[in-house]
Amino acid sequence: MLKVLFIGLVWPEPTSSAAGWRMLHLVRLFSRGYEVHFASAAGKGEHSCDLTSLGIVEHTIQLNDSSFDCFIRELAPSIVVFDRFMVEEQYGWRVAEHCPDSLRILDTEDLHFVRLARQEAFKKAQTVDYRSDTAKREIGAILRSDLSLIISKEEITLLTEDFAVPIERLFYLPFQEEKLTEAHFSYLPDFGQRKDFVFIGNFIHEPNWRTVEILKRDIWPEIKKREADAELHIFGAYVSEKVLQLHKPKERFLIKGRAEDARKTIANYRVLLAPIPFGAGAKGKLVDAMYSGTPSVSSRIGAESMQQNGEWGGFITDDSAAFVDHSLQLYREKTIWEEKQKLGFAIFNSLYADNSYSERLLKAVLEIQDDIISFRKSNFIAEILMHQSFQSTKYMSLWIEMKNKNKS
Repeated sequence: MLKVLFIGLVWPEPTSSAAGWRMLHLVRLFSRGYEVHFASAAGKGEHSCDLTSLGIVEHTIQLNDSSFDCFIRELAPSIVVFDRFMVEEQYGWRVAEHCPDSLRILDTEDLHFVRLARQEAFKKAQTVDYRSDTAKREIGAILRSDLSLIISKEEITLLTEDFAVPIERLFYLPFQEEKLTEAHFSYLPDFGQRKDFVFIGNFIHEPNWRTVEILKRDIWPEIKKREADAELHIFGAYVSEKVLQLHKPKERFLIKGRAEDARKTIANYRVLLAPIPFGAGAKGKLVDAMYSGTPSVSSRIGAESMQQNGEWGGFITDDSAAFVDHSLQLYREKTIWEEKQKLGFAIFNSLYADNSYSERLLKAVLEIQDDIISFRKSNFIAEILMHQSFQSTKYMSLWIEMKNKNKS
């Protein structure tokens, strides 16, 4: 059986982040027709998924170490999937050198340079400038790879129109879900069975921390004045001390920590609040809210790439006063709440329950593999970048390896 090797920046934690959830989907997808291996130089955490229980072979590898060269030659995978551009930078040249016929796929998760550029613009209150050093690195990794998986159509537009990335090197792969049915709808708590507001997000992720800051400073003080019995519950993995300092029971602003099952947790609440100030890609928390039948109030960046024909399962606004008004409207008015809940279900089924994308990906992989030489000849830029990568990344890596050996 042909082999697929996933090289992870970290071990997948599907209960901690949307990135872990997406990686697990990809692993399961390829396990339908390939022998799947997963390798990472990161240490495992208590919430890391046990991939061996899914029939996946796990490997521990080293950064900047020639032991990987022996490993990749012996494994000889037909496909290698890099988890984010930093992993492609570390291992892409080694894969190309020792397994030149392996198809190289980059899973971007979201475009890091977009998120970081927006973060910088937010901090400095200035216009977003995407042309950064991170953009050069990430787009370089995209161009060196045979195929890059993109989670947002807006990101595909940015790459092709602003950076002239060939469309045939990109593959749109949204979150892949099972279609919601009437049985699912009837299982969920109704309007009267729910109470309070909720936010959820992994606190390693900077946009989530900034969102909680905005909720604490700008949104919640106004909501709690007008809805005296309501509370706001903040869930998320890897809660830091600065997040815990915002825990104020007297203000009904409660830090709850990790939610072991995000969707079951969100389903207990009436409204999800997500005034996300910057970010990229599709937001897993908002997909979870749709699944859970919980209408949301989001910023434009939060809902980017996730609307359908301008419709949203809640409200979208960047104005704090309007955000508060819409939040209370959803919380108080059952008819509007139910209408927005149904919209959320419809968007979920339309955008994320179309599993044909998964089938198309497997088909595209086979087609490229059938004539990979011709496919690569059409992208001479990739050859140039790979050559440059060999000259810079390779020798820097070898220098680091030698330095580490001298220390020991």
